[in-house]
Amino acid sequence: MNPIDRFLNTITMYRLVLYELVFLAVISIALSYIGKLGYGWPIVSMIFSLAVLLVSCYVSNLIFSKILRIPINAESSLITALILFLIMPPASTEKEIIILVLAGFIAMASKYLLSPFRKHIFNPVAFATFILYALNIGAAIWWVGDPSMIPFLLIVGFLIVRKIKRFAMFLSFTAAWLLSLSFFGRTIFTSLQSFQFALGPALFFATIMLTEPITTPPTRRLQIIYGALAGFLLNVNFSVGNLAATPEFVLILTNIFSYSTSLKRKLILSLKEKRKLAKDVYEFVFIPDAKFSFRPGQYLEWTIAHKKTDSRGSRRFFTIASSPTEDHIKLGVKYNNPPSSFKNKLFGFENGDKILAGQLGGDFVLPRDSNRKLVFLAGGIGITPFRSMIKYLLDKRETRDIVLFYSAKSDDEIAYRDLFAEAQCKIGFRPKYVIGNLITEELIKNEVPDYIERDFYISGPEAMVNAFKKILLRMGVSRFNITTDYFPGFV
Repeated sequence: MNPIDRFLNTITMYRLVLYELVFLAVISIALSYIGKLGYGWPIVSMIFSLAVLLVSCYVSNLIFSKILRIPINAESSLITALILFLIMPPASTEKEIIILVLAGFIAMASKYLLSPFRKHIFNPVAFATFILYALNIGAAIWWVGDPSMIPFLLIVGFLIVRKIKRFAMFLSFTAAWLLSLSFFGRTIFTSLQSFQFALGPALFFATIMLTEPITTPPTRRLQIIYGALAGFLLNVNFSVGNLAATPEFVLILTNIFSYSTSLKRKLILSLKEKRKLAKDVYEFVFIPDAKFSFRPGQYLEWTIAHKKTDSRGSRRFFTIASSPTEDHIKLGVKYNNPPSSFKNKLFGFENGDKILAGQLGGDFVLPRDSNRKLVFLAGGIGITPFRSMIKYLLDKRETRDIVLFYSAKSDDEIAYRDLFAEAQCKIGFRPKYVIGNLITEELIKNEVPDYIERDFYISGPEAMVNAFKKILLRMGVSRFNITTDYFPGFV
């Protein structure tokens, strides 16, 4: 799996989804051409419909961005158009062309007009197809789930779920879907073909639609509930008025649940200060346009609109390095040479420059039981969530039994040394700096004899996180006592 993970760490979630949707579109057209796609649509009609949707979404996105003076995100419009193409029937008449144009327009409109405080409520594709269905104008048929597409959906779905670490949500969806299918769709189990026709759309729904970051709940527990709710409702034969439980209707309902449990706005933050923390590590201090609550160790998705974005795109997930007790929002960012287009833009910021942030989430947080004894394992910029936690404990004057192992290649790569020294004096925090060497099993055992009783938190590059997890499991630490965080793609 290492080659796959290395590839996934070089690309953003959004760019990965875009490439995979292009792949599915090309495969579907090729299968139709050789007569393997069950619907038998003309190739010209499919290609023309895709072009109509791409133009409709792109132009609508451009118009709304100009009117509302919001930076355009071309990736977003392309992803929306491709998903609509894969679930809406191709157009062969003037009326059907108009329906596709409307679908693209409504999807883009929902992104701008149904986003209070710049926070999306609904999946744009689900909202657009639901409106068309509710108005009896058109309907999605989810033809991408044709049995001939299932092998490709499995590949695409696996890569997305692995990229964003949503296995728990996907498994809860799958379990609930199979359970509800056994109760409400038993006839589907009577033949393999019937089951395949149900499986294909469910795979696309769960891996492409349900995993959309902007409409996903913020924590693992809520994501499990979210997945189970969607999986169960997909097979329940219910209706609201004249509206039956179509997949897009189910997604609309689960989006409402997600919105109710998430940060209900996107933040505009202005740079106040930028300073060097350690070798190639800088701290950015931002002033948010509104107060919000978070737990130490959680992250935000940060967006900088800029031209000529590279394969990493215009968005990043960064842990909040500041504590909820502080007035400003801090980021600790590692500078790489050469930097990505995103970091190149960020490091060029001057005081007053603005950045957009939202999608607060993450489970890499302190246990609520303050009596739990902890060990922190950090590598490189993976120290930032621990800075948030320790600053919080200092400000709250809360003593916890915590040992930090902080690995760095050289002494000048250590960040937040002064804060950790203060915590060592005031709250009994014990930092152990490992310079130029590896954090080994023997070192942990020597420094923390009662390690088997402790909870371990690991943060850093994915390879480091995985290596430490294996070491701890070999030492006899329960996997339930290991919490991991990682920073994909330090570029």
